[in-house]
Amino acid sequence: MAEKGWNAGQLKVLAMVVMTLDHLTSVIFPNYPRDPWLLLIHAAGRMAAPIFWFFVAEGYHHTRDRRRYAGRLFAFAVPSHFAYNFAFGIPFLPFRTSVFNQTSVIWALAWGLVALCVRQSGRFREWQKTALILAMTAAAFCADWSSIAVLAIVEIGRHRGDFRRQMTGMMLWVALYALVYALFIDPVYGVLQLCVALTIPLLKRYNGEKGSWKGMKWFFYLYYPLHLVLCGLIRLGLHGNVGVMIGG
Repeated sequence: MAEKGWNAGQLKVLAMVVMTLDHLTSVIFPNYPRDPWLLLIHAAGRMAAPIFWFFVAEGYHHTRDRRRYAGRLFAFAVPSHFAYNFAFGIPFLPFRTSVFNQTSVIWALAWGLVALCVRQSGRFREWQKTALILAMTAAAFCADWSSIAVLAIVEIGRHRGDFRRQMTGMMLWVALYALVYALFIDPVYGVLQLCVALTIPLLKRYNGEKGSWKGMKWFFYLYYPLHLVLCGLIRLGLHGNVGVMIGG
């Protein structure tokens, strides 16, 4: 019998639902609106990223071939880049308008997996690990969730088995991200990033089961760029070819 709680498939479906609502809200109601009900939707949307971080770290421990897993994420980052930038009206060539939100979170997830591999490796000295992980956070800086996605994955992966330390490390990095967001992008939406914490009670109930549907992994790889293309079409229909968030 499966244990009580949430399995990986259920948590990933939840992440896709709140992510989709968050993205649709961003293209329909752009430019950081202050309406309370829209803020609630965006607050719920903060639950998606930590679920993805958590399962990248879990994937590190469960996959049979980490190189293939990382290669798959980097390959997936290519179509996701074009879909993400089309969704929000961001130029396909990076850094033409900003250093923020120049590509999708998949780019940061891929570097997060590699950084976790480095952190857990016995081949490098501590200073080498630090230097390599700093370089990876720099490479991921331009992505959605920026360097924080990389560092959160490392914290979650290296403290596997100690849920309190996993979540404490994750939230410390998220707090830094929220501060930077509040200072340089938008103060209200900076504070909103802390709603990542809403996911903690759900992750605590993760039962270690994959779920009954074996196709979830491939479904996500298909769903992620397709829902972003839909968001882009809605953006064009409502607002024309203009950017609707920072980076656009």
